[in-house]
Amino acid sequence: MIRLKQLLKFIIKPATQKNWFADFTFFVIRFLCGIALSLSFGADKFGVPWTADSQHLDLFEVAAWFPEDVKAYGGIFAMFPIFFAWMGAFSEAVGGMLLALGIGTRIWSFLIMCTMLVAIFLQKWNQGLWGMLPALSFLWVAMYNLTLGSGRFGLDFLISKKLK
Repeated sequence: MIRLKQLLKFIIKPATQKNWFADFTFFVIRFLCGIALSLSFGADKFGVPWTADSQHLDLFEVAAWFPEDVKAYGGIFAMFPIFFAWMGAFSEAVGGMLLALGIGTRIWSFLIMCTMLVAIFLQKWNQGLWGMLPALSFLWVAMYNLTLGSGRFGLDFLISKKLK
């Protein structure tokens, strides 16, 4: 039990900057990117409470077109397109929102990084840099948050204080 608590604290406890303003700046970037990822990208392909009614998606349902896109990537994605579509859409819609709140920041950052790497190399690569830019941007933000966590303006910071 003690080792599990230590592991959880290691994963959750964020690094903080010397100046609160630096943490606040990184919070704004994390928050805006998480919200954009969740509302603009994830909610279009995954049923969450903030998905538009026009998408006709039930809770935790993946849009019918998305597994077909994933299947076209080939390899393991063609073998399990529904699983990978669900995981990718979930990491965008739910992970983006949790990233914005700064809860489980490193875990969600890792899953978002995986999703964005797939998007960059298997979906957007032939569209040039401009076509890859949204996925690259989310990748960069996720990489930073994987390394440093939520900073002092996230729920991880509050949770880690309780884990002493």
